[in-house]
Amino acid sequence: MTAFELCRVIIVDDETLIRQGIMHYINWEQEGFVIVGEASNGQEALELIEVTNPHIIMTDIVMPIMDGEELTRIVKERYPHIEIIILSSFGEFDYVRSTFQSGVVDYILKPKLDAIGLLRVLKTAADRIPSFKIREKDSDIQLSIEQMINKLISGYKVKYDSESLSIALPYSHYCLFGVDLRNHPSGDTGEFQTRIKAKVEEAISVNLSRAVHHSFPIDKNIIGFLINVSKNDMDELIKVANQFVVSEQNIGCALTDVFTDFSELGNINKKSLLKLLDYQFYFPNVHFFMKQDLPELIPKYENFNLDWFTSEFKRKHFDLAFQYLQDHVTKLSTCYTIDIYEYKAFFGNIIFNITILLGNMEFDTKELENTKYSYFKSIDEVRSAGEAVVLLASFIEEANKCIFTIQNEPHNQNMKNLLEYITIHYPEPLTLTNLAKHFHFNPSYLSSYFSTHNKEGFIEYLNKIRIEEATKLLMKDSASISEISGMVGYSDHSYFCKVFKKIKGLSPSQYKRKQKSR
Repeated sequence: MTAFELCRVIIVDDETLIRQGIMHYINWEQEGFVIVGEASNGQEALELIEVTNPHIIMTDIVMPIMDGEELTRIVKERYPHIEIIILSSFGEFDYVRSTFQSGVVDYILKPKLDAIGLLRVLKTAADRIPSFKIREKDSDIQLSIEQMINKLISGYKVKYDSESLSIALPYSHYCLFGVDLRNHPSGDTGEFQTRIKAKVEEAISVNLSRAVHHSFPIDKNIIGFLINVSKNDMDELIKVANQFVVSEQNIGCALTDVFTDFSELGNINKKSLLKLLDYQFYFPNVHFFMKQDLPELIPKYENFNLDWFTSEFKRKHFDLAFQYLQDHVTKLSTCYTIDIYEYKAFFGNIIFNITILLGNMEFDTKELENTKYSYFKSIDEVRSAGEAVVLLASFIEEANKCIFTIQNEPHNQNMKNLLEYITIHYPEPLTLTNLAKHFHFNPSYLSSYFSTHNKEGFIEYLNKIRIEEATKLLMKDSASISEISGMVGYSDHSYFCKVFKKIKGLSPSQYKRKQKSR
């Protein structure tokens, strides 16, 4: 070990935000340290140790699969030379105390984590390593290519000497190649990732004599490769990438366009490579993505009209509402540039809204309430848009069972008949009296019955139906506002305008101008 070797550190925590926060607290290389790996549990950390040979491990206490207490014990048995720092919360001191018996250096309380405290504990750990001396702080430190790549990927700006860089990376162009192991059953194991990494590197070395490559971790199950190559050799590189994809199952790959500025590495990774890899979510049968191979036209879709959907639901037009939802989802699933998190969030939100709507309408939603959280979890874990669509269809089937059960009850059938009659006859001079006469109800009883079983009174419901129809006619430009008021059942134009503004918040003319300007 040289006197000025960088001290290698692994961060182990099941919370991604905590790991990312620690990585950005200090300028690691400038302080004499380098992060050589990160893991989300103790088992992953043990696999990383074999590959990275760290000097220090910073580990959380409470983690799934293997916690920090067990990790500490195993590391101290197998690798007594590795120093360990514990990350903990306030209520975990009993666990922390047990790790001190195994020989940890110190512990850091997560809520009090700051750059000064972190650096102090790191230097204490480094001082305990025999024959190791932390490099004095030096703003002109020369980073290795791997260190520069990792800093650029993390969003930092990196100063480098162009002449030295051209020696390490001698060719005119760069591109990024990504290997996505998220859909592979062994994708999260260190052994498998090491094998895949070695296979890619061998394929490049054997088939491209004029190329330099460096690998870097992008995410837990995604490996990136910076490839420095002559532009004339790009066709051969594409061929090599295709051959690799064909040889492996359940692996997605992507190759970015070439670029010439090394400092653009971070932007290219974020804005091109990661997006290309995410497209497999929408195209699960495609395993190799390049920008030039994507569909030229991205299908457009209108935003989901939740107000209309809710209105139709409250009017118990369930078939119409669900058909609109399914049509929207079909279109949405072809728009491959939509962020995956945003796509999944739509499914979770609509399931939540449907459950609440049915509950407010006095349907028995006990089963839906019990299963909605399993749907949320399943949607979060889907690996393709198609899987999410199937889950939504399953939920809609359960919702329809809930609806069908209560709609078969006699009083709900009566209410359904009343609402259907209003929907058909709304343009007529409809009153509670003639509605009661048609269905052989006492008018005063019908008023109470309607409010009890529909959550709104007869007049309020009739006005909502009429105004909703009026908004559709306003968009057609085939009739004046005065004519439309008569077409939807209002003999008094001024009363129509008053009701319209009360429901929509705008006068008919203002509403029409606003909709036309969109």
